[in-house]
Amino acid sequence: MPVDNMQTSTDERALEFAATYDISTDVARELARYHFDSAGFDARRAELAANGIDISYNFVTGNLRAPTLDELTALPPSGSTERQQLAALGAEAIRSGHVGVVLLAGGMATRFGGGVKALAEVLPGLRFVDVKIRDLGRAAADFGAMIPMILMTSFQSEPALSAVADELSTELVSIRTAPQNMSLRVMPTGELHRGPDGSVSPYAPGHGDLGDALRRSGALGDFISSGGKHLFVTNVDNTGATLDAAMVGLHLSGSNPLTCEVTPSAPGVVGGAPYFLDEHLQILEDFRVPDHDRPGQLAVINTNSLTIDADRLTTPHPLTWFVVEKTVDGQPVVQFERLVGELSANMATTMALVDSDGLDGRFQPVKDPAELERRRPAIREILRARNIID
Repeated sequence: MPVDNMQTSTDERALEFAATYDISTDVARELARYHFDSAGFDARRAELAANGIDISYNFVTGNLRAPTLDELTALPPSGSTERQQLAALGAEAIRSGHVGVVLLAGGMATRFGGGVKALAEVLPGLRFVDVKIRDLGRAAADFGAMIPMILMTSFQSEPALSAVADELSTELVSIRTAPQNMSLRVMPTGELHRGPDGSVSPYAPGHGDLGDALRRSGALGDFISSGGKHLFVTNVDNTGATLDAAMVGLHLSGSNPLTCEVTPSAPGVVGGAPYFLDEHLQILEDFRVPDHDRPGQLAVINTNSLTIDADRLTTPHPLTWFVVEKTVDGQPVVQFERLVGELSANMATTMALVDSDGLDGRFQPVKDPAELERRRPAIREILRARNIID
C-alpha cells in the first residue's frame, strides 16, 4: 500500500476512534498507529457488561493432568557429552544464519521509578537490554555470524527502544523493533475507564501480540527471506535467559515446532506450568486451572522463554483473550490480554526443563527493585560465567 494511502487510512481510523469513544485526537492517533482492534474490543466489553466479571471465563475445560518428569525434556548439564552434541547442533544453525532473538520489551519500569523497563539498570551501568545485546555480540563473535535481534515494543517503549536499536546495531547484531498492539482499559461495567481529568487509560494487551507485531512490522518476513528459521523469544527482564547453542540444539533435536523452557519452582510460587489438556501438552497459566479440577502439579514453572520455528508465526493463531483485573487511580479496572505461552495450545510443544540457579541458570526474572537486590549476586555470577561481563 502506498505510504500516502496508509497515512490516510490511519487518519481516518483516528477520526473514527475519536468520535466513537469521545477521546482526544492524540490518543486516537496512537490507537490507529498501534492497530487498535475496535471491533474485537467492543465485543469483549459488551460481553463484560452483560455478564460481569466471572473468573470462570478464564478456566479451561477438558481433561487435565500434570506431566511426569519423564514427559519433560531436560537440558543436559554443562560438560556432558549430550550437552556438547546439542551445542554443536545449535552452533551450526547459528553460524548458518538460521537463528534470531526476540525480546519482549514492551513493559514500563513502574516499580523502578518510571521509564522503560528494558532501560532500567540490572547492574551498575548495565541495563537489561544491554545484557541481551552483549550476549548476542558474544555469540555472534564466537560463531562468526550475524544474529538479528527484534525488540517487541509497546506504544510506551517504542520511541526509546527504536533509538536504542539505531544506536547499538552493529554488523554482527542487527537490531530492529516490532511494536505490539494498543488497547483501552474498561470498568467492570464495560464502560471506558477514565481518570479524574476524563482521560482514558491506554495499555499494551500482553505478549500474545508477538505474531501480530512480527508480521506487521515486516521483521518476520525479512528474517525468513534472509534464511532465518528459528526464533528464541524471552522477556527482557530475565537476564538468565541468554542465547545458548545447546538450547537451540535441543529444539532442533526434537520434532516439535515449539520448545518452552520450564524450571523447578519454589514452594508457594504461582505462575504458568505445563499440563496435558485432553492429552495435548501445553502451558497453562495458574488462573486458567480451577481449584476444583487441579491435578497434582509437577513442581515446575513456565519461564516465558521459548524457541519457535519462525514459519509457524506467519499466520495468526486463535489465542484466548483473558479478563485481567487491575487497579488504576484507586479504581478496579479490566484489561483484555493475550499470552504468548498459549502458542503451545496451537502446536506440538517440547517442554525443556532448565536450571534456574547456578552458572547454568536460565530463569532470573526481575519484577521490582527488591527482587533485583536479591538476585543481583546470582545474576552477576551467571553473566560473568558467560563472558557477558568481566
